[in-house]
Amino acid sequence: MKRLKTVADLEKLRAEAVAQRNAKDWLEVCTGSGCLACGAEAVADALDGEIEKRGLGHKVGVRRTGCHGFCEGAPLVVIHPSDTCYTKVQPKHAAPIIDGLGAGEGPVRDLLYLDEGTGERIERLQDIPFYRHQERVLLGDNVRIDSSSILDYIAVGGYGALAKALSEMTPESVLHEVKKANLRGRGGGGFPAGRKWETTRNAPGEPKYVIVNADEGDPGAFMDGSLLQGNPHSVLEGLILGAYAIGAAEGFIYVRQEYPLARKSIEIAIEQAREYGLLGRNILGSGFSFDVVIHRGAGAFVSGESSALMSAIEGRVGEPRPKYVHTSEKGLWGKPSCLNNVETWATVPHIIDKGADWFRGMGTEGSKGTKIFSLVGKVKNTGLVEVSMGIPLRDIIFKIGGGVPDGKSFKAVQTGGPSGGVIPAALLDLPVDFDELTKAGSMMGSGGMIVMDENTCMVDTARYYTSFLAHESCGKCVPCREGIRQMLAILDNIAAGKGREGDLEILEELAEFMQVASLCALGQSAPNPVASTLKYFREEYEEHIRHGRCRAGICTALIAYEIDQEKCQACGACQRNCPVDAIDKSEAGVFTIVHEKCIKCGACLKACPAKFGAVVKVPAGAVLRKSAEEIGLAGTSR
Repeated sequence: MKRLKTVADLEKLRAEAVAQRNAKDWLEVCTGSGCLACGAEAVADALDGEIEKRGLGHKVGVRRTGCHGFCEGAPLVVIHPSDTCYTKVQPKHAAPIIDGLGAGEGPVRDLLYLDEGTGERIERLQDIPFYRHQERVLLGDNVRIDSSSILDYIAVGGYGALAKALSEMTPESVLHEVKKANLRGRGGGGFPAGRKWETTRNAPGEPKYVIVNADEGDPGAFMDGSLLQGNPHSVLEGLILGAYAIGAAEGFIYVRQEYPLARKSIEIAIEQAREYGLLGRNILGSGFSFDVVIHRGAGAFVSGESSALMSAIEGRVGEPRPKYVHTSEKGLWGKPSCLNNVETWATVPHIIDKGADWFRGMGTEGSKGTKIFSLVGKVKNTGLVEVSMGIPLRDIIFKIGGGVPDGKSFKAVQTGGPSGGVIPAALLDLPVDFDELTKAGSMMGSGGMIVMDENTCMVDTARYYTSFLAHESCGKCVPCREGIRQMLAILDNIAAGKGREGDLEILEELAEFMQVASLCALGQSAPNPVASTLKYFREEYEEHIRHGRCRAGICTALIAYEIDQEKCQACGACQRNCPVDAIDKSEAGVFTIVHEKCIKCGACLKACPAKFGAVVKVPAGAVLRKSAEEIGLAGTSR
């Protein structure tokens, strides 16, 4: 390996890397976390074995890449350059895949994506509906590169933006380009990155620091982790560009402990960048020097807040502090510090390479560019989605996500992580950008998007997120610490059938107080799940309180299971699967549930054959009334 001393050295290396890539066909195996969990490593090994057995190593290679995004199709294999995409690949498929490639037999039809609407098999990745409606500016390279190879990143244009900046642009012009692009921080707040960079650059005090926030702790969110794991050099290049514009000589990457693959990936990237002279002293002969340190987070959700994260890097407890002075002016060790999340930094090289006008050509007036979302929950096509800002929710959920499975109807989508809000079906045509989501009572957040169907209880949903936030609150300020706990106590009572008139008004009062009085963004946004569900689904709360009814049948205190005596065929499936022996035979020879023993686990409902449909879920009040009638006490029970 030769250390790169000039931009010309980098371009020469790029030409060599491109030639090396073009000399073979490549089987690009997704080894993101989801695909690895489904056996992707065994698939890659099997493909390697078949290539070696047939002596095709000079013509075909296997590239282990990051997350391809389409988690529902895992494990995924894409053939380059034909762009043939195989889904749900298993090791046994290695031989036919190599046969189709090496012997010219064509694609393996059974492994191609099946379009449920048309019944057709789709061969090329970009023609699959999940990918066809996306704008994959950042995620596109995840399919094309081995994250452990700096040469792969260089071959697809990597570090070209850095070379351009160091050889053709001043720090001020780099800063101007980012400001002109109106890149807003992708970590949740949506604050203009260029303004933050400028504040840090102009703030008195040396040294200055740049920091990557990779402390992604939202339930259902895995955008930053997948990007850092699959394309770490893009984040590193963006960080170097930011350091050049701001005047920083040292940077930090804060990675949560629960992301071992992402951490390993960025560690390798940093070491390679140092070896090639893209980190360290006198980068590409420009006179600019910069290096990076990785800090492993301890797993606290609140450490994703900027001042708490910086406290953790300093070796102190990760707690937020009052921001009378912004961290961009006095942050890490009291020095000017610029913090952006993984996605924000990874966007910067594209802006410098293609220009601010190109970036501004995507998105809405107030929200430019693309945004990555983790699309999960009750949706057919789960995975990572990158779209232009302003796309309607409907297009993400139905065109890309394929809609709600099992014939169920769409009810709501929760955006913005545990502190985000719930958006109902009536707002499906809402444009997805920072401002519109906030107006609707939710927020962009880091990009979590959880789809809910008709069987979702909104009281239970609010209770789940409030419970998460109660656990993750650092407890430093009273409005957040006690406000969330009181909210949770009220929600617990409502879900248990113990709600009282006036509870909803208390929840609204608590929400308003926490939003204005909490110390940091966690407490200020914590009421969003409760406030938004109250706004759009208030009738469900009222049903829980006034009628003891959970229409979705989720709150166990308000439901019971019954066996329809006329439909029961006495097959015994329910009895065999009951874990507490709460099912007996009646005098008529069919089965009945002993409610005093029933723990409401639902095992009987799952076990009952669909063709019978004898086990049903009913309101708990109906069972109590029935029992009262049987012993002659009708009218005395609730």
